[in-house]
Parts: sequence; C-alpha cells; structure tokens
Amino acid sequence: MIKVAIIGAENVGKSTLLNTLLGKSLSETSPIPGTTRGVIKRAFGIVKIPKSMKNPFGGADEIVLIDTAGLFDPKLEFRGKVLSEERFKAILNEISSADIIIHMIDAQQGLHRGMEKLHHLLKFRYEKPIIVVINKIDLVSKEQVKKVRELVKKRLEQDAIPLSLVTLEGFNDLLKALTYYAQYTKR
Repeated sequence: MIKVAIIGAENVGKSTLLNTLLGKSLSETSPIPGTTRGVIKRAFGIVKIPKSMKNPFGGADEIVLIDTAGLFDPKLEFRGKVLSEERFKAILNEISSADIIIHMIDAQQGLHRGMEKLHHLLKFRYEKPIIVVINKIDLVSKEQVKKVRELVKKRLEQDAIPLSLVTLEGFNDLLKALTYYAQYTKR
C-alpha cells in the first residue's frame, strides 16, 4: 500500500483534488476555509497509467489518498482556524507516515511560510518525496503562474506542476509525477 498525503494551507483545493483523483465526490468541498477538519483517507484503487509509461504498481499495489485539513490560514502565519492542537498533531503524524506528499499551493495566494517550513521538514528530516502543485491556475494570469513557479523553485528548490482542477490542465503531469515517485517508495 502506498500512502499519499495531500497537504496545503486552507482552501487550496485538497479535497477537490482527492475527488478528482477518485473520479467521484467523496470529500466535502466548499469555498469556506476549514471545511475539512481532520484527516480523510480513501483508497485510490486501480491507477490508470498512460500507455507510454511502465506501470510501477504492477497492477497489485493500492494507493491510499489522505486528504488533510488546511494546516495554516492562507493569509496569516497561524494554524488553521478549525484545528485544535490535538488535531494539528494528529494530521502531522499522518503526514509523516505517508510515502508521498502532494503539496498544494493556491496560485492566487502564493507560497505560505508555514507550509514552506513544513515542506523542508518533510523533505529533509523525513526524506519524503514531495510533488509541488500550484492549483487554481485558471483564476490567474500566466504571468502570475510564472511568478509563483519561480518563487517555489527559489524557496523550495524544486519545480512545481501548474494545475487547474476546473479545466484539468496539468492533471496528467500530476499523475505522471505520482507514478514516478511511487516506484521509489520504501515498502
């Protein structure tokens, strides 16, 4: 089993991504920050791999997606409004046990300092493979997307996948990155 945790500040589209990956609406979504208040785990099931790629799962491995509550308020450096200290720690424990992390960033808000610190902790202390996604690119100009990508590259030292869960632009790139990192998970 490969565990994939979806992390990010409040209202970046984590639950929408989970629903899109699963192909059905299982995680509640809302424009109101704090809709997800804890951890939601769902089995991804059989992964559809493009014909041009080798299937790293061998048709037998199961992927479990973990949708987490927004860890930080997107405008402030504080923990998300709905998270108690207990829930915050439980989410961090769940994230640290994941095999792969999808770190979502809102194209309108940019990179959050609290998420940047968590990203480096997961990457260097826990040695987690992290896929960085800039979501909601359909709501901003191409120049803004370029600006956020450059900021991510500078501060997180890796490239980000521009994504729109409305138009599905970048979705195949995310699937390719997910299958790539799944080959190297510690089982």
